[in-house]
Amino acid sequence: MTATPGLGTPRPASPDLLRSVFRRHAAGVAVITAPGARGPVGFTATSLTSVSAEPPVVSFGIGTGASSWPAISTSGHVGVHVLGEHQRELAATFARSGADRFGAPTRWRKGPEEVPLLDDVLAWLVCRVVARVPAGDHRIVLAEVVLGDHSGVGGPLLYHQGRFNGLRD
Repeated sequence: MTATPGLGTPRPASPDLLRSVFRRHAAGVAVITAPGARGPVGFTATSLTSVSAEPPVVSFGIGTGASSWPAISTSGHVGVHVLGEHQRELAATFARSGADRFGAPTRWRKGPEEVPLLDDVLAWLVCRVVARVPAGDHRIVLAEVVLGDHSGVGGPLLYHQGRFNGLRD
């Protein structure tokens, strides 16, 4: 393969190429939660997408090797939390393997359908899982919105170049 002016040198598809490309893609940060057999589970997601307005459906991806996957794979409902720029540490906690995600200082409560709801987020949804679609080493979870709230205050938290950032003009 040869370099193309202004485009660089093309590289064959690989996990490293995909990760490198998506480090350049700024994404909103969410935390997905669910009730689990041994207590609540949750993880940081940058794959949250609005799929449909009628009915209201969202999607997110989760690796089948993730510690939260066993609970997400069987749970009928999940919580979706849009994080604010003031929640970098919360995002890092839910992204860290082996962390006590629901221990102090995380503030949360049980919501409808036993879904763990995080406090002080920009917005949250409780969703009914309608499908889990295989996609390589991940599953794409489709979930229909049951209820939620969007009254949080502040700017969104973004993930870019391997770091959590606030939105800048």
